[in-house]
Amino acid sequence: MEWKRLKARLLEAGSVRLSGEPAEPYVSRSAAGPSAGTSGSLFFSVGGDRRVRVGIDGASPIEVVHRGGGGVDLFIDGDVVSGRLEPAALHCPRQAYLTVSGTCIFCCRYCPVPGLPGRRKEVAEIARMVGSVAGRIDAIAITSGVSSSIEEEEAYVLDVVAALRSFGLPIGVSIYPCPETPARLHALGVAEVKFNIETATPELFRRMCPDLAWNAVWEALSSSVALFGRDRVYSNVIVGLGETDEDLERVMEDLAAIGVIPVLRPLTPAASLAGRPRPSAERLLSLCETHERILRRAGLDPRRALTMCAACTGCDLVPGRDT
Repeated sequence: MEWKRLKARLLEAGSVRLSGEPAEPYVSRSAAGPSAGTSGSLFFSVGGDRRVRVGIDGASPIEVVHRGGGGVDLFIDGDVVSGRLEPAALHCPRQAYLTVSGTCIFCCRYCPVPGLPGRRKEVAEIARMVGSVAGRIDAIAITSGVSSSIEEEEAYVLDVVAALRSFGLPIGVSIYPCPETPARLHALGVAEVKFNIETATPELFRRMCPDLAWNAVWEALSSSVALFGRDRVYSNVIVGLGETDEDLERVMEDLAAIGVIPVLRPLTPAASLAGRPRPSAERLLSLCETHERILRRAGLDPRRALTMCAACTGCDLVPGRDT
């Protein structure tokens, strides 16, 4: 099966049934985002440079059989695909991707974090975690909920970044921004930023994230490109919240026009959207073609990513990496 079609099908399904030899060293667990609080996920890789992240669910119709040592066979829709499980350093392969505050005062409708007993990690604890995997990573990525206020969270994350600079690795940061967040992160030597507009339209944003400001994220993105450069600023846009493909094309064009690379993130049904369907493989493939065309026309290339989601590629179809 062609890789991009296989990956789209796995993103549509969202999960696999794991059997065979014990595979705990290959299981990753999230403290933030829609996968927080689940039984974990796997990174399935083919050819060493193509990967997809899937949840573990004993009821999934797709099976991964671990033969030992990370070697697996994937049984999907009558096909068998051989590959490997990639161990996550922290959250994903080759990166220390850390959640600073695993709790949040905001209640975005797609996110389960506010309902989980999360906590904030100490700065020294985060440094120890990165140090424990320093020999297995190429980058550090930081994300966070909002523990008490947007301003206080930014200040705490800045302290975390300052403590991690000694590792000499590129650092990417994705948090909800204050007006001066891009400049403050840039002054600390952060390599890349990702500020998430989350939805394809402002109307959807008001419904999905009622306590946050769509325009504030756009302003942070716009100011970031001049600081970090093209191919160094990203924004998640969730696919499957009720938007049309035309909505997504329009917002991708708007982001690319200011030098921001959109990351199309298939919805993981959770929280108050737990009953929503995941986007279909065919829709994801069609959107990926549009995405690739828009990026090419704008001269943007996610293959240059150093950190975070575009460098990992596990959760999304990434033009140039999966096509």
